Amino acid sequence: MSAATAWLDGNNEYLAASLHWLRLRLRRLVPPKPAMTMKPESPAAPDPAAEEVAAEEPAAPAKRSWFSRSTRPPAPAAAVPTATPHAVPHAAGLLALPAGDAAAIFDTALAEAAAHREAAAAIHPPPALLLIAERLGLSAFERDTLLLCASAELDPATESLFAVVQGGPARAFPTFSLALRVLDDPTWDALSPHRPLRYARLLEISQPGPTPLTAAALRADERIVNFLKGMNMLDERVAALVTPVAEDHRAKEDGPGLAPSQREAVDALLEQLRRSAGESALPIVHLLGADPGAKLALAREICAQLDRRLYRLDLESLPTARGEIENLGRLWQRETALLPVALYVDAENLESAPAELASALHGLTAQDIGLVFVASRAAPARAATTRRYTLEVEKPTPIEQRDAWIAALHASGEEPEGLAEAEATAQLLAGQFHLNIHEIRDAAEQARRQARAAAPLAERLWDACRNLTQPRLDALAQRLVPKATWNDLVLPAESAALLQQIAAQVRERFRVYEDWGYARRMTRGLGISALFTGESGVGKTMAAEVIANELRLHLYRIDLSAVVSKYIGETEKNLRRLFDAAEQGGAILFFDEADALFGKRSEVKDSHDRYANIEINYLLQRMEAFSGLAILASNMKSALDLAFMRRLRFIVHFPFPGLAERKRIWQQALPPEVPRDELDYDRLARFTLSGGNIHSVALNAAFLAAQRATPVTVPLIMAAVRSELRKLEKPINEAEFR
Repeated sequence: MSAATAWLDGNNEYLAASLHWLRLRLRRLVPPKPAMTMKPESPAAPDPAAEEVAAEEPAAPAKRSWFSRSTRPPAPAAAVPTATPHAVPHAAGLLALPAGDAAAIFDTALAEAAAHREAAAAIHPPPALLLIAERLGLSAFERDTLLLCASAELDPATESLFAVVQGGPARAFPTFSLALRVLDDPTWDALSPHRPLRYARLLEISQPGPTPLTAAALRADERIVNFLKGMNMLDERVAALVTPVAEDHRAKEDGPGLAPSQREAVDALLEQLRRSAGESALPIVHLLGADPGAKLALAREICAQLDRRLYRLDLESLPTARGEIENLGRLWQRETALLPVALYVDAENLESAPAELASALHGLTAQDIGLVFVASRAAPARAATTRRYTLEVEKPTPIEQRDAWIAALHASGEEPEGLAEAEATAQLLAGQFHLNIHEIRDAAEQARRQARAAAPLAERLWDACRNLTQPRLDALAQRLVPKATWNDLVLPAESAALLQQIAAQVRERFRVYEDWGYARRMTRGLGISALFTGESGVGKTMAAEVIANELRLHLYRIDLSAVVSKYIGETEKNLRRLFDAAEQGGAILFFDEADALFGKRSEVKDSHDRYANIEINYLLQRMEAFSGLAILASNMKSALDLAFMRRLRFIVHFPFPGLAERKRIWQQALPPEVPRDELDYDRLARFTLSGGNIHSVALNAAFLAAQRATPVTVPLIMAAVRSELRKLEKPINEAEFR
């Protein structure tokens, strides 16, 4: 017999003995009836109000099943086993007794029932009724009041006793008044809303109209009745709002998904919780930082160390009514007494959440609800309680990420050739992407599943990281699919060399920052920012695509109309969302027409100027703290604030193409598949058009040729050039078109 089954049998025996004892207590309040004369051939009909105990020993108890056996697994040892109980013994009914013998018989029977009940309580863990009394601080009177109310669910025969004792069928329910009459050591404070019976919602009170509290019908809460039976499952009212956090199955093989620096934070938090164990309430643990995955992994590891099950509650799932929040807090507080659980409140969007949700979180955490983690990017504006512990959860350091990549490469069974190549791959990934340990393992697993692909392991890992870190910026930016290459870009040698330097610095960040020690000397400016200046159409956007294509990263062009808001503070929030989303390194931010956002600060003449300057100041700080690659493009360099110029690592000038550059652009303007006649590129290069205009002319000429079903000819191109010059309002020299 398993330990859970043995405990369940013992709990059932205790529950049956307690119900037997309770029925005797109720029977004492029924006035005795005169002795009855019974005919030998016909047994006397039993008294409906009479139960139990005769002068002789009671008959052997028969078992009555409450419900079929459950298939749910047992709870942890600290909780009541969740297996379904066996049947509960049900004592045989007895006839009414002569009035003179009633008192002595009941005294003897009660003494025996109390002794049987006490003996049945000697199991380990104690029976569920005693467990809940101990964990919630119930007095003996409150404990037996709970039994009285639960007896209507556990033994329907007690309803007839309720009716007889309280004066009729209309009163066939337990009340506080009945408890005060039936049970020993009654106390009025048990009715207080601050005592556990009412505060912990152990009882449901039906008090219509002017009905006194003592006369109101009582009903044991369904969750509590199930607990007394031996089924210890989360209250369905709470279960509808929370979701269990799955265990990390890989932790047994690869260890917890935490870096060494994060394990130090776990040890510090565990020590703080152990010091708080003797206090009246545990502190609220605020987990701060921009990495939700690392914060959840830390909370999961804490719960694993404390043998608790972690449940997640989304901020958006919180009820906003004050009464509902208070009820949720009390129900969860009750669950912490009945089950080894902890709560993880996902409040990552707290700063942008409606005020009523922030108020609901404040109201929930102000209550004593056990071990609670609140995960957010920054600390709440107001603290719900002074008993809180704040912990900044940082991402693993680049060195730790490199070591995790090396471990993941070894575990994958598909290492690059040689240790040097494995370390080079790990450094490249750690230098570009900022991932936690779980994400590194996920990316390695994704690359391993693609082992049949022809691409080398390093490329598969890079693609897995890029896809894993793809930011969700659909509302604030447009994703550009980079297709241009270095061969498509026509620039002077100096400008092209600067673009090559940008790509090289992105690739070599780990070596310079970590191996060569710059990260230990610099606290900001570790990102790379560049400004592309020049007239419209000279190739600034194409250059951004070339770099993104070279580095195999996503490219997002920022939609300034979606970022800039007329409402105070909204622009800063949008900018923060942009930079935070791209912080993991899988994307390049491209600010086209950047002068509209990075313009010069103006003299403060009114509140509008003040808030406009605040936006620029925030952008200056956020640009300097950004660790990724940000590219600004503007055809008005002089309009940018000088403070931005200092923070820019590269300024690449895109000059208007000269005659030689225009010829090269014309030669590349038509794809090789386009049918064409012999074209005079020297003649076409004499038109002062930018690269963007030349591509527009070539595209229009291709459509004209397709419409006529002919190759692209010089007359068709000249017609498209004429249209382009008119669009640009440039003078047309007819001699050039003859």
